[in-house]
Amino acid sequence: DGFRLYINEKLVIDNWQKQSYRVKTINIDLEKSKTYAIKVEFYETTGNAHIKLIWDVGIKNNWQATINQAVETAKRSDIALIVAGINEGEFQDRAMLSLPGHQEEMISRVAATGKPVVVLLVGGSAVTMQSWISKADAIVDVWYPGEEGGHAIAGILFGDHNPAGRLPITFPLDEAQLPLVYNHKPTGRGDDYNNLSGSPLFPFGYGLSYTSFEYSNIRLHKQAIGSGDTAIVYCRVKNSGKRAGDEVVQLYIRDELASVARPVMELKGFQRISLQPGEEKEVAFVITPALLKMYTDKMQWVTEPGDFKLMIGSSSKEIKLKTVLTVK
Repeated sequence: DGFRLYINEKLVIDNWQKQSYRVKTINIDLEKSKTYAIKVEFYETTGNAHIKLIWDVGIKNNWQATINQAVETAKRSDIALIVAGINEGEFQDRAMLSLPGHQEEMISRVAATGKPVVVLLVGGSAVTMQSWISKADAIVDVWYPGEEGGHAIAGILFGDHNPAGRLPITFPLDEAQLPLVYNHKPTGRGDDYNNLSGSPLFPFGYGLSYTSFEYSNIRLHKQAIGSGDTAIVYCRVKNSGKRAGDEVVQLYIRDELASVARPVMELKGFQRISLQPGEEKEVAFVITPALLKMYTDKMQWVTEPGDFKLMIGSSSKEIKLKTVLTVK
């Protein structure tokens, strides 16, 4: 809220009105060995005012030199690994999802050396990457990997292990897209903005591997069931690459027509399978009545009759196979 700052009874900052949080600084000449009286007057309108006195004399603001050192090190290296991260926690919500500080400038400067750049992201939430994603050759989101995280990350970077992690959240292109979720309700408008795509940077369920997978032959053992019956949907997944790896096969369901608005898709199951190069496996998902139920406007759990679209893929955006199950 509003405050005034006096030094030796001289008013040096006068901000006596309620405004949003901001930083206001002035230059003051102080004499060595002389004592100064500092007085702060403030008022609060809603009971949430607080004051911080920050004294940074002697603290070197050497971020530019640090980046210069990183650039010179990268020039002498075969590959650059940049560990970047975010601040978060209790009462530390982020208004902007970009990397804090000068980390994005460091990524750009190091990438400008022409050396391959791998960015390791440390944190537990989404990060926007518009300004630097095209400059990175690889991005590994390590979340909070724990005490043995260094060994695990090294194993992935050196190719000793094939990653198979999948995103449990959606990464937006820009904060303006938020809230952005894969399981939103249908709307009467398009997903795009006039100056930005409505698609995410990385969708829910997304993740890459050192190999590739092919999906085929989706089938139902019953095309139509009663509201209390169970169905099984099958598909085949093949490792079409040259390395052994794990694939996370994901099942999404959409109620095509319901008495209340339903999400455009919902994750209802997933299976992680290991495949050798060229190996193929059949994957089966059991569609129980519980997977088809919804909460009605009568406050009841009901499986309504109608068509349910079954979608199988590697993420909420990479749907490989579709079929329709009818509930009578």
